[in-house]
Amino acid sequence: MTEQASKQDLLSIQDLSIVYEVDGETTYAVNGLNISLKRGETLGLIGETGAGKTTTALGIMGLVPNPPGRIVSGKVVFDGEDLLQMPKEKMRGVRGNRISMIFQDPMTSLNPVMTVGEQIAEVILIHERVSKKASFQKAGEMLEMVGIPAARAGDFPHQFSGGMKQRVVIAIALACNPDLLIADEPTTALDVTIQAQVLDLMKDLKNRYHTAMILITHDLGVVAQVCDKVAIMYAGEVVESGAIRDVYENTRHPYTKGLFASIPDLDHSVGRLKPIKGMMPDPTNPPSGCKFHPRCPDATATCSVSEPEPVLTETGHVARCLMLQSMVEQTDVNRVQG
Repeated sequence: MTEQASKQDLLSIQDLSIVYEVDGETTYAVNGLNISLKRGETLGLIGETGAGKTTTALGIMGLVPNPPGRIVSGKVVFDGEDLLQMPKEKMRGVRGNRISMIFQDPMTSLNPVMTVGEQIAEVILIHERVSKKASFQKAGEMLEMVGIPAARAGDFPHQFSGGMKQRVVIAIALACNPDLLIADEPTTALDVTIQAQVLDLMKDLKNRYHTAMILITHDLGVVAQVCDKVAIMYAGEVVESGAIRDVYENTRHPYTKGLFASIPDLDHSVGRLKPIKGMMPDPTNPPSGCKFHPRCPDATATCSVSEPEPVLTETGHVARCLMLQSMVEQTDVNRVQG
């Protein structure tokens, strides 16, 4: 990545590695991760449970618990500054203000003994120089923005449904108009109708404030609906990434192909879906070579010993696969010989 390209990005994660160390055992959660995001863009981060998606988000937010977590290497450059080198006091001013996060479960994200208005106002008081009265007034405005009457600011979380709690969490995350919003599976606990409403709300607010967003999810359909580009994670690595249309229509990595093959297709009648065989590798003892090779239907002996390098495909997205790497190398040889 050139220095000029890096300056154009709001967020640039470079070679990020995060481990957890417990009782002498090391869990390799994130391994050499590279992701970039421009202002106003939405990136979908997809992968099975244990792929490292949430740990990546915590790394950006500076919330990796230490101990047992530790950032081993890398940079998280946000608007030209490396967040990993930023003093803790300054990072507190960024977190919740310029970068906000919607955590997985709205049921446990809210404080049960504080009213929702108090919880929204608290964020505003911490990051903006306003009076307590003004902060409560803005809290009411934020509730109205996410479709909840301001009069309910005095209610407690248990008085709201699951969908409304998620709206409150979104209001808290957007209270200071952040430049970057990280949404960690924001619709997982919601039914389909409420999920659609929350996604439409997030898209509308993102467009209104030109907020960049990282959407962490298992749902390829949600990513297609909301995101501009996608990164597929497996065993702590991004194995394929690029613009939504490129990745969805010109899928290159066997893992991504497996994800699509396991989704029901309304256009074709099939008796049985094709799941990806096997389980995610043990993060305390990852396989050598390509980490997907034990489950890959196309794996060769080379895949178990050689680690693939990222390859830029002809359609403009990146995939990490030895077969693709050899195809590109062979094409280059043919060009030279021709």
